[in-house]
Amino acid sequence: MGPHYLSQFFNPKSIAVVGASNREDSVGATAFANLLTAGYQGDLFAINPKHSEVQSKPCFPSLSELYEQQNTKVELVVIATPATTALKLIEECGQLKIPNVIILSAGFESDDQANLRQRLLNTAHKHKIRILGPNCLGIIRPSINMNATFSKNQARAGHLALVSQSGALCTGILDWAETHDIGFSLVASSGDALDLDFGEILDYLATDSKTHSILLYIEGIKDARRFLSGLRKAARMKPVILLKSGRMPEGTQAAISHTGALVGKDDIFNAAIERAGVVRALTINQLFSAAKTLSYDLNIRQKRLAIVTNGGGPGVMATDLAAELGISMPDVSDKTKLALDEILPKHWSHHNPIDILGDANPERYQKAIKVCLEDPEYDAVLVLLTPQAMTNPTEIAKSIVELNDKNNPKHKPILTTWLGHSLVSEAREIFKSAHIPTFSTPEAAVEAFYFIGQYHSNQKLLKQLPEPSELNSIDPHGARLIIHNALKEKRELLNTLETRAVLKAFEIPVTQAIQANNVNEAIVAAESVGFPVAMKVLSDKITHKSDSGGVILNIADSNRLMEAYEQLIESVNQAVPDANVHSVTIEKMMSLEESRELIIGVSRDPVFGPAISFGSGGTSVEVLKDSSTALPPLNQFIAERMISKTKINKLLGAFRGRAAVDRNKLVNILLRISELVCEIPEIIELDLNPVLANDKVSIAVDARIRIQKTAPGAPAYSHMAIHPFPSYLEKTITTNSGLNVNIRPIKAEDAQMETEFVNSLSEQTKYLRFMQNVQKLSEEMLVKFTQIDYDQEMAFIAYSCDHHRPVEIGVTRYSTNPDGVSCEFALVVRDDFQHQGIGSHLLESLIDHARQKGLKTMNGEVLKQNKGMLSLAKLHGFVIQTCEEDPQIMLVSKSL
Repeated sequence: MGPHYLSQFFNPKSIAVVGASNREDSVGATAFANLLTAGYQGDLFAINPKHSEVQSKPCFPSLSELYEQQNTKVELVVIATPATTALKLIEECGQLKIPNVIILSAGFESDDQANLRQRLLNTAHKHKIRILGPNCLGIIRPSINMNATFSKNQARAGHLALVSQSGALCTGILDWAETHDIGFSLVASSGDALDLDFGEILDYLATDSKTHSILLYIEGIKDARRFLSGLRKAARMKPVILLKSGRMPEGTQAAISHTGALVGKDDIFNAAIERAGVVRALTINQLFSAAKTLSYDLNIRQKRLAIVTNGGGPGVMATDLAAELGISMPDVSDKTKLALDEILPKHWSHHNPIDILGDANPERYQKAIKVCLEDPEYDAVLVLLTPQAMTNPTEIAKSIVELNDKNNPKHKPILTTWLGHSLVSEAREIFKSAHIPTFSTPEAAVEAFYFIGQYHSNQKLLKQLPEPSELNSIDPHGARLIIHNALKEKRELLNTLETRAVLKAFEIPVTQAIQANNVNEAIVAAESVGFPVAMKVLSDKITHKSDSGGVILNIADSNRLMEAYEQLIESVNQAVPDANVHSVTIEKMMSLEESRELIIGVSRDPVFGPAISFGSGGTSVEVLKDSSTALPPLNQFIAERMISKTKINKLLGAFRGRAAVDRNKLVNILLRISELVCEIPEIIELDLNPVLANDKVSIAVDARIRIQKTAPGAPAYSHMAIHPFPSYLEKTITTNSGLNVNIRPIKAEDAQMETEFVNSLSEQTKYLRFMQNVQKLSEEMLVKFTQIDYDQEMAFIAYSCDHHRPVEIGVTRYSTNPDGVSCEFALVVRDDFQHQGIGSHLLESLIDHARQKGLKTMNGEVLKQNKGMLSLAKLHGFVIQTCEEDPQIMLVSKSL
């Protein structure tokens, strides 16, 4: 496995600064001076045709002159010259085969510069050059003493990575970090992100050994798929906390004008990052608190907090915020209470927060904290101090440091807040020196604890394993025909009948509607379905039928129907003269006892694509504003979470004699809607409102679908931010013995089947596959094997049906290596199905997919004793070599 393809970018052995100068406070002079001051370990060159020497270092007129005069290779060029020079410099880098460029310069942002930006990108792609910027601060890599920025700050080495679109925010955090002794593994400012963006930088940081946690500041996203893929990969391995501007419309507009990146709706952005399991800060103060906590590598796995304080007020304030953030504050257990009774005055609070009174001395603090650390109900202890008359803040701080060093065997985190300034400044310095997190306010400390606990909580939720789906087959082809016909007629709204037909193709329950082109046909339709009926206007020009008088309900008989028809046609033609309406639909009035009115909808975000919402329905949707949002593809677990996050969720349960709604039916509708928007990219808007639901039925009573042409030749699922299950890769094969076997990509819902498959393997086969004794798959392994990112990896399973139940009989998988061009693969077939050609079919599917993804090489490690796998590899053109480090392992490799 080679190094990550961005490894050289962030760890260059040689740097040239174009625009380096002696002019004080210029961008080029500052960037060059920062590299010198930081003590950059590689070769450093100044490029400027106006100077022969810059800051006591030789200066060369151009990069080409540097190559002619020096026998050297430059791995990174930093451009600090005007925007008009950038294109020529990128071309020169291409001619010299310089692979990496940072453009610090601004001046590329206006619409007039769009052509220059595109030419820059095209030239970079032609020469395989990667660009960070333009209009960026640059990068700092303390581990190699590299500060390629024009910031006034240096950064000490640490394990926290900071990636920010805003260079100004970077400088603010760097300045703050210096005073708080916080170090960084990497600081990167992406600026306008012409080429390198968050997704690829996150992909690098995910496997960077120097980075233990990541801080992000985001204004807008350009490539949602890449961003989420990198974010999910990084967040599975280390804590990620982000701050995003543009939560309000005014902020959104400012963010767009700042970076030129699309921002998207805030609730949809939240839905997107929820799929990655990261935690979002809402203010810069919260980001600072998160940065401080992350820098300490605290082991906080749950959110159970004990508070020890010498003043009731600060303890109450901390408790209020903890409750608001969903932090658990378990009350003092009987055992802990007895232990505290022995060391505290009898008037201590006897509850959490633990008030040890205003005269608490160092010994009392130390003993009370020790008792809390020993209580298994607490994951961390927050210690508060107010400098009262009998208090010695400095000595108490020393006692806590001593306790943490000598009597905290489980290394539970201790967080501290010494309120005040002059009286507590020495104590704060003691905590900093001892690497104990200290905060100026209780709120900052509580928020810091929340961020780390919430990250682990989010990751735990992501690892929930959904149950196998039992939904029946769908007919996407029929739905596509209907939509393509409407698009040929240059329509963007499907009419009522078309809408229902599309929904039915995906088995989404919806009421039946009969078209009537005159009053007589309306009477026939009503008599056919039975009174009472609803009459609705049939037009592809009217979006909201009720607003134009196009809906009349509870029509009881034919006389009322005749009146209603004339009334509806007249009202609609007055409200929408261009519609020229004559046709209506007749529907049986739905009368579901004890039903709740809900809405299920789809909107198209400019950044993240389709987003599915669920909430309170009916005519008061805009007023109630009760909904939750998720990005497709959904699974059962995500759909259930969507429902549970709404206010109406409480009304779905049993209350006041009403039976509980059958939630499984609602979940099934959400899953079907998810399939619909995944498979039909032309759908840009969809409303099912209302959806009536009770204990027996969930059915859409009205529906609306808006459509739009897709770009010709667009790849499958390119409209999605998260790659859905690629159903087009499913196929059926027949084995040598005549057995029909289905081969398809793996799904999250296959967890149970995957578990049973591994359990069914012989001990020998398990050992050959995993190269160690594995009795069963851990939950961690199950998640890794079944919840895959189809953009970065692939797994195909082979299964047959046993009594109409799918049984897995083989699986193969690959994951893309950090170098971006090769992948590692593995394959195993159940013992009683080996030697039937199943492994060969699986491997062919895997090779074809890796080739289509543009990968160049497929590699694997096979035990020498695994003769069957080695024969299969040889059959498919793999080159086999003995591993130098371990002769019992054979290395197999195939050029794709």
